[in-house]
Amino acid sequence: MRTQVGIIGAGPAGLMLSHLLHLQGIDSIVLENRSRKEIEGTIRAGVLEQGTVELLKGTGVGERLVKEGSVHHGIELQFNGRRHRINMNELTGGKSITVYAQHEVIKDLVASRLHDGAQIYFDVRDVRLLDIETSSPKIRFRKDGVEEEIECDFIAGCDGYHGPSRKSIPESERKEFKHTYPFGWLGILAEAPPSNPELIYSNHESGFALISTRSIDIQRYYLQVDPSEHIENWSDDRIWTELHKRVDLKDWKLNDGPIIQKNIVSMRSFICETMQYGRLYLAGDATHIVPPTGAKGLNLAIADVQVLSNAMKKYYHEQQTELLTRYSEICTRRVWKAQRFSAWMTRMLHRNFEHSPFEYGLQLAELDLVTSSQSAAKSLAEQYVGLPLEY
Repeated sequence: MRTQVGIIGAGPAGLMLSHLLHLQGIDSIVLENRSRKEIEGTIRAGVLEQGTVELLKGTGVGERLVKEGSVHHGIELQFNGRRHRINMNELTGGKSITVYAQHEVIKDLVASRLHDGAQIYFDVRDVRLLDIETSSPKIRFRKDGVEEEIECDFIAGCDGYHGPSRKSIPESERKEFKHTYPFGWLGILAEAPPSNPELIYSNHESGFALISTRSIDIQRYYLQVDPSEHIENWSDDRIWTELHKRVDLKDWKLNDGPIIQKNIVSMRSFICETMQYGRLYLAGDATHIVPPTGAKGLNLAIADVQVLSNAMKKYYHEQQTELLTRYSEICTRRVWKAQRFSAWMTRMLHRNFEHSPFEYGLQLAELDLVTSSQSAAKSLAEQYVGLPLEY
């Protein structure tokens, strides 16, 4: 097989890149080791920045997003038994975020790509990258037990942290940074009506909680727990007791209902600054992971492939290589800002039980400043709705 861009991974990054390249008349083939049913059914969070929403709508894959997504003009921060609203719309000149789950974005992109005749190979095995330092890199894989090979001009590694793409770059050439947070999130999906029109981030002496939404009858809630905890130790009653304790107010109570899914995830930051090597370009979780507190993961992936697709357009249509050469530089600048914001939100909102009373007092003072100073609130709002894409 022969294509211009071989894309490994059918997550938001890989599918969106394939879609953007198609709009520029650039061919691609997408490989995915999971089934279509699995990638469309894996429930993931989805807080979309203003720029992400505009890109999806502007490129023809935002119809269902407009109908079913929930536009939020602010968020609420809760601490010391009081709730404070950050009016992002007002503070950012009319910008907002949209709650629309990641797997719904994937459904829309898969449907669009298949409608346009894209080649997407699901359930592939044993993916290997070859000759990435040459002008004719190759991808070998097995599909239904048959060995296949794709020869291409470029390879886009959009295959997540555990995929083969980043590992194909010699370890000595990879510049990587890691940080693990002493917090875990216990997330649940519950059959219940919405409790609040906007997201609630609660700092409580017992730990952090996040109240989010998925639809008019399915809600997404999170609790801070020890990352070594086992989900079997958390009965439904225990979860609801903790959630009510951390978010209920005298005149407001959380809506609860049957829990249909629950799991515990650890929180970490990771950056591979080497986002390009030879003819291989990394995007999305293959090259960076952020704690979910700042709601940046999916948005960073979309920003990566927006830069990469523009760079490839310049290469194919104008014979310019400057953007391809600067790809890592452009993207990592944005990634580090998102890491900083996500780490700041995480430290400000989670209860670190190793901290002294003095350190806890500083944390509450930080929250007080953010909710009482317009300048501080504006900084949070600008980063939350998404910083402009800079080249």
